[in-house]
Amino acid sequence: MPEAKVLLVDDEAKIREILKLVLEKEGYQVHTSKNGSEALSALENEYFDVMITDLKMPKMDGLELMREIKQKGIKVNVVFITAYADIKDAVEAIKLGAFDYLEKNFKMEELLSVIKEAVKEQKMIGENESLKKKLAEHDSFFGIIGESPKIKEIKDLIIKIANSQASVLLTGESGTGKEMFARAIHMCSKRKNKPFVAINCAALPQTLLESELFGYEKGAFTGALKQKKGKFEQANEGTIFLDEIGEMNIQTQSKLLRVLQEREYERVGGLETIKIDIRVITATNRDLEEAIKAGDFREDLYYRINVIPIHIPPLRERREDIPLLAEYFLKKFNVDYKKNIELISMEVIDIFMEYDWPGNIRELKNVIERAVAIAEPDVDILMPHHLRPQLICPKKEKDLLEIQDGLSLAEFEKYYIYNTLKKVNWNKSKAAQILGINRQTLYNKMRELSIENKKRECR
Repeated sequence: MPEAKVLLVDDEAKIREILKLVLEKEGYQVHTSKNGSEALSALENEYFDVMITDLKMPKMDGLELMREIKQKGIKVNVVFITAYADIKDAVEAIKLGAFDYLEKNFKMEELLSVIKEAVKEQKMIGENESLKKKLAEHDSFFGIIGESPKIKEIKDLIIKIANSQASVLLTGESGTGKEMFARAIHMCSKRKNKPFVAINCAALPQTLLESELFGYEKGAFTGALKQKKGKFEQANEGTIFLDEIGEMNIQTQSKLLRVLQEREYERVGGLETIKIDIRVITATNRDLEEAIKAGDFREDLYYRINVIPIHIPPLRERREDIPLLAEYFLKKFNVDYKKNIELISMEVIDIFMEYDWPGNIRELKNVIERAVAIAEPDVDILMPHHLRPQLICPKKEKDLLEIQDGLSLAEFEKYYIYNTLKKVNWNKSKAAQILGINRQTLYNKMRELSIENKKRECR
């Protein structure tokens, strides 16, 4: 860790001198100020990890200094030194954002411990802010589009675990974009300038998978005319992404387990032990616990790869992200197909919001690509007739819900919203207008009242 900088603020010169000597002996770079105004000036001109300040000082006391720091947006962890009688003010300082406080009869070990923790937290905050600033430069968080609560939660988790060496298991239905999330983890980590190597364990015959992963020596088998490095060697110091890990056979699972435990292995047909430094991310759309029960997957390997589990939600569970994703793909395919479609009509958005997307993001991407590809050259708005028939011509729906005596308020609300939707052929925009609410509120109400998303009827 780089040398931490500490600002000492106290109106008593003797205390400043003693604390400065102790902290410098511990390796801290120390600057001193005799009052709040002088400290504020120092903070405005120089970065400090921690400020240690007396609570009671003439002219500008510690609380006033804290308020000025907060108002000016200065980033520093503040530790107050206070007399017992001033504990109430110290608690107020904590509420304002101070890191901690110590009573004046503190032991030096206590102060050093608090400073160490304050420095550690400040460094971590600084690293996270730096990372978030870099992420802000990417419109889509390395290709991950979405602002729904579940996706925000995953983005925050990615930032937290990016620099961990722990294995990550991504689960989710096919088409949810698991490889994109794996790449985001890699790009947020210190390994971002090293290789990211992906392999689909289901795309190769199992007899070839082992040699693809671990490489082979010349003459290891028929056709092995020269030595070949495997995916693990190619990804050394970087990240390897093993997609569809549930399709890996038991023999290869055993060898992978050793890699995760020992960080070493031998090529197929080789004797040389190869050591690697690597981050392993795996993904599956299978239930691995069921695979373990069936004897198809090793339980010990499961616990090794499942240190940090991340479940990627299907598109139907993050419907509020659909318009963002649709716009993103529209821009992409406008470029690819040299079109200039500026908007997606509200009718199309409503259709998208009603559809369950069994193929998830991959299916939405394909739908947008097809629509852009077949749209007339002069079209500037994507309309329902540009979509594939299956999206706009679903089954007939049931009759209106019948009103009954003794309905609760929630039941009546459900009846009213359902029948309004039915009368306008499940056009969410029109229904929201009639109900006097916005479309997002309507979608929220439908989820809350368990009103199933119905499809429009063919006319």
